[in-house]
Amino acid sequence: MTHVEDELTSQPECWARAAAGATAYKEALPGVGERVAIVGCGTSFFMAQSAAVLRERAGQGETDAFAASEFPYGRAYDRVVALTRSGTTTEVLELLGRLGGGTRTTAITADPRTPVADVADDLVVLEYADERSVVQTRFATTALTVLRAHLGLHRDAVVADARTALELPLPEGLAGCSQFTFLGRGWTVGLAHEAGLKMREAAQAWTEAYPAMEYRHGPISITTSGTATWMLGDAPEGLAEQVRETGGLWVTGRLDPLAELVRVHRLAAALAAARGLDPDRPRHLTRSVVLTPAAGTDAR
Repeated sequence: MTHVEDELTSQPECWARAAAGATAYKEALPGVGERVAIVGCGTSFFMAQSAAVLRERAGQGETDAFAASEFPYGRAYDRVVALTRSGTTTEVLELLGRLGGGTRTTAITADPRTPVADVADDLVVLEYADERSVVQTRFATTALTVLRAHLGLHRDAVVADARTALELPLPEGLAGCSQFTFLGRGWTVGLAHEAGLKMREAAQAWTEAYPAMEYRHGPISITTSGTATWMLGDAPEGLAEQVRETGGLWVTGRLDPLAELVRVHRLAAALAAARGLDPDRPRHLTRSVVLTPAAGTDAR
C-alpha cells in the first residue's frame, strides 16, 4: 500500500478528531466580524478558497482567499490565516514575515517544529494529520474540517459520508476515460480545483475544474465519449442531461462534497496504480516548495 492510500483512508478519523478539538483553537481562528484573508499554496490555496466562501456565507465577515504569492499587501485585514502542511513553504513564510507586527496571523500546520512557528502569531497544529506522501489528502481535508467546525458547519454525517466514500465502488467507466472535469458551486469550487490537482499530481491525468455554471460557457466543448464530468455538490438544473447528450460520462456527487473528494482521492490512487505510477513521489514535485533567494534579494 502506498502512503497516499494509507493516508486517504484515515480521513474519517482525522475529521472526527478535528471537529471534536476545534473549540481548543477558538482564540487562534477568526472571530465574528473580522475581515480575514486565507492563504496557501497548491492544495492549501484551494482549501482556502472553500473556507473563505463558507465563512462569508455564514455571515462571519468579509473573507478573501489568495495564493500566498499573490497577496495584496495594500489591503487591510484583521487577520490572515495561512494553511501550510510543512511549515516551510517559502511564499507562506515570506508573507507571514512581512505581516509580522501588524496584521494578526494564524498558521494551520502539521509540524510546529518548523519556521512557521517563528513568524505566525498563533498556531493550529494538526500533527495527527501529517503525511509522508508528497500528495496531500488528509491534512488538507482535516484543516478544512477544523474551519468548518469553527464556523458551526460541521455535522457528524460528514464523517459518516467519508466512511461511505471509502466503501462505495468507484463509478463505472472512469478507468477508461482520457479526460476528467470537476465542477463545483460556491464553496465546492475550491474542492473541484483540488480534485483536478490530485488527479494531475498522482495519476498524470488530463483534468480541468470550473464553477458549474461556467461549464456551459466553452469548456463543455471538449466533452465527448471517453470523458468524465464529476459534480461536487448540487448540480445546476439540466446540466447532467446536457453532458450526457454529448456522450460524456456524468458523475453525480451524492455525498457531502468533502466526502466526495475522498472518492476522487481513491480514483487518483487507482489510476496511478493502473498506470504504473508512484503517487507518493509525483514527477517534478517535492513535499514543500523551498526557494533559494536570488543574489541581492531580501529573503525575509
